[in-house]
Amino acid sequence: MIVRLRLPLGPPIRREKGKNRHIAFAMASLMWPAVLGAYALGVWALSSQLRITAGFAISSGLFSHWQVWLFFGLLLHLGAVSLNRYGRTGELGFRRSI
Repeated sequence: MIVRLRLPLGPPIRREKGKNRHIAFAMASLMWPAVLGAYALGVWALSSQLRITAGFAISSGLFSHWQVWLFFGLLLHLGAVSLNRYGRTGELGFRRSI
């Protein structure tokens, strides 16, 4: 016995650039608070080591170092900027400036 299922066809696949630009804008806008939070924690950890502020909330482990927070903030910042650029222009790559 052969059973055939007839499923409805979905929308055709679009082969154009920038078809998810609205999602990129949404993700970039949601990343900015995380960027600012990572930078704030990095500055707080650095100022805690310089004895400018009180002790840092995370006292041990990998995330107790200010370099980790600033690097994490930088990665998030680059991701948010590239998603924002993709949302605006439809191109994800960075241009070379020589």
